[in-house]
Amino acid sequence: MADALYGRFPDLPEGKLTRLRAGLVREEALAEVGERLGLRDLLRTEPSTPVNASILADGVEALFGALFLEAGYAAARAAVLAAFGPLFERLDPAGTAKDAKTELQEALQAQRRRLPEYRIVAVHGAAHRQSFEVECALPELGLSTTGSGTSRQRAEQEAAQAMLQKLER
Repeated sequence: MADALYGRFPDLPEGKLTRLRAGLVREEALAEVGERLGLRDLLRTEPSTPVNASILADGVEALFGALFLEAGYAAARAAVLAAFGPLFERLDPAGTAKDAKTELQEALQAQRRRLPEYRIVAVHGAAHRQSFEVECALPELGLSTTGSGTSRQRAEQEAAQAMLQKLER
């Protein structure tokens, strides 16, 4: 991805290229590719475990990893670029926003404040269907927010977004 992005956008700064790459390999994008490839019907799970976005994304990574091991870099690269083609084509480098955690961190650093502290408050559900509740705290300002999501990272992003909104008030 990084190589293909640099080839397409050679004049973009490293930070923007990194955000574009992160957007292409995030769980939602990988799951979209998995759906388009028809992986949902090919993945075997326990009967009580539905194929959710996380499992689909893991399947896509496994598929391309196996392709790399069996056929080599050139074949894997070609398959990845073909599979991600629609996502790659609709990229808009001008519209690449920073994620909430990065935005919050940069805002706090600009004010010479301490970085936020993230802590898992609760985990709900069975192992294959967990949801996380995370707190984002700024102790020096006496502020905290919470977020929830199907992964710790999503919950942290939601909590950071809530903190950004709280700081804007």
